[in-house]
Amino acid sequence: MTQTIFPPLPLNEWRGTRDTLNHYAQVIGKIRRALTPKQKHWWHVSLHVTAVGLTTTPIMADGQLFEIVMDFTNHQTRITTSTGQRQTIPMAGQSAAEYCRQIKSAFLALGLTVDFDESVCDGTAAGAYDVTAVSRFWQAFAQVTAVFTTFKHSFRGETSPVQLWPHHFDLALLWLSGRLVPNQDPNDPEFADEQMNFGFVTGDEGIPEPYFYATAYPVPAGFTNQSLPKAAYWHTEGWTGAILPYAALTTAVNPREMLLDFLQTAHAAGKSLMK
Repeated sequence: MTQTIFPPLPLNEWRGTRDTLNHYAQVIGKIRRALTPKQKHWWHVSLHVTAVGLTTTPIMADGQLFEIVMDFTNHQTRITTSTGQRQTIPMAGQSAAEYCRQIKSAFLALGLTVDFDESVCDGTAAGAYDVTAVSRFWQAFAQVTAVFTTFKHSFRGETSPVQLWPHHFDLALLWLSGRLVPNQDPNDPEFADEQMNFGFVTGDEGIPEPYFYATAYPVPAGFTNQSLPKAAYWHTEGWTGAILPYAALTTAVNPREMLLDFLQTAHAAGKSLMK
């Protein structure tokens, strides 16, 4: 019997809701970016995963900490402070402009001064918000996070957090080999650090269905000649990397093992050539 812990996520059935979640994530991502000390590889602009959704992690403002959580189980955004105050904003498909207005109103009620890039607040059209689709997405996302965390913990060297990038709405993990890329400024880690990136995307313009990816920088010679597990393939149009369609997990007997095997195999393929 196949498992159902990875439910089907055909993008055409919930694209509007996915885009709404993406807009909300971009708003709170801008807030985190504005108030969090800069980190290499832009780790200060990403969101982290909690037991119920996504978080900015604690941020300092006006002498106290606050945290914003997008709760996909109760379909609300919560702002909680270190003094115990809380403001709650429902997630119901309101426009980006209205969501921003509600966020700013909540900060005002909490007595917090928070300035951020409001370019993501321009949209005035209401979006979709299908509660069932969000719950299905969160079920899958939580399982993916667990596998990525297991994969991360297998490394002794440096890795990034398992994090959500608001702009592309992809969950990702960066592995660093510890070596510098020749002819790159060593003070610019984004281009100087030899690395591999592993992620999960709900679908985009290039691949309009959910998928997992594994890329290497710089792309080593012979990377795409390496063998991949069943259902995975090499992608070379626009960018180079290994792809595992999410749909393969929905019918797999051991979907967690399938995903972990893909990540480990792709990592081994890149690492063996990055010397």
